[in-house]
Amino acid sequence: MTRQDGEAPARRIVLVANGAAGSLIDGGVTPEALHAHLEGAGLHVVPEPQPDAPLPERLKAAAAMPGIDAVAVAGGDGTLACAAQALAGQDVPLGILPLGTMNLLANDLGLPLDLDAAVAVLATGIVRAIDAGEVNGHVFLINSVLGMPARMARHREARRSRMGALDLLRMASGLLRHLGRYPRERAELTLAGRTRRVRFRALAVVCGDYREGLGQVLSRVGVDGGHLTLYLVETLSAARLVRLRLGFAVGEWRRLPDLERHETDALTLDARRRALRVMNDGEVVLIAPPLRYRIRPDALRVLVPAEDDR
Repeated sequence: MTRQDGEAPARRIVLVANGAAGSLIDGGVTPEALHAHLEGAGLHVVPEPQPDAPLPERLKAAAAMPGIDAVAVAGGDGTLACAAQALAGQDVPLGILPLGTMNLLANDLGLPLDLDAAVAVLATGIVRAIDAGEVNGHVFLINSVLGMPARMARHREARRSRMGALDLLRMASGLLRHLGRYPRERAELTLAGRTRRVRFRALAVVCGDYREGLGQVLSRVGVDGGHLTLYLVETLSAARLVRLRLGFAVGEWRRLPDLERHETDALTLDARRRALRVMNDGEVVLIAPPLRYRIRPDALRVLVPAEDDR
């Protein structure tokens, strides 16, 4: 799909911009400006078929359009996971305009965070297949988290784009409250054919695995390894939280005694509750147990820089 001048027509791109993404909320970028950037890079921007629909429906409609070369999505990691829900298993690749807060997937893929450079990848990049995780039909590309982090995310979402000093103080107070009085989650974990009861403060299922090393916090080893990695933290006192943070800071944390780790291609988590709060790529959803996780190897096609040799 890489185009050389004079040899192929411009790529036909459908642009879907999430107005709730970090850079779009802050007013630094508008959908109109993104459209102009794409056209200026020699791309042919096809109008969205359902621009006024909710984001999942917009992405599903864009993915179903005939004769397009990619769906370009402007937003953060949660928006990209929403796009993967529509594009996983399809031939149409995902083009990424990283305009979120963390942009973890873009970093894992070696994509530039500069807008002009990211647009250039849409015009000249190549297609690469990456893995996707799935839990009860919900697709995620980075991680799926339960426990305290998922509960704390409620405060972040409620105050997105307007976090002041008082809001940060409230979040810190909430964290201390969770560390102290909030009970641990109880569940039954089925892994490698064995079922056991677990109690945890935090549990994460990572698509692939995290990289160890100085300065590699939340950076993954790869995006097409064909496996999931389960991390489970049974207790998380203030002292143990500091210990984990120090381990992350120095790049040596996998072997910490407070952290349980397993590689797998599937697992099940059951609990005696009507629904569990699950944070997939930063976005919180309620899912009825049992939670059935699986890896979908090479499920999503994405545009990456042409010089990518991985």
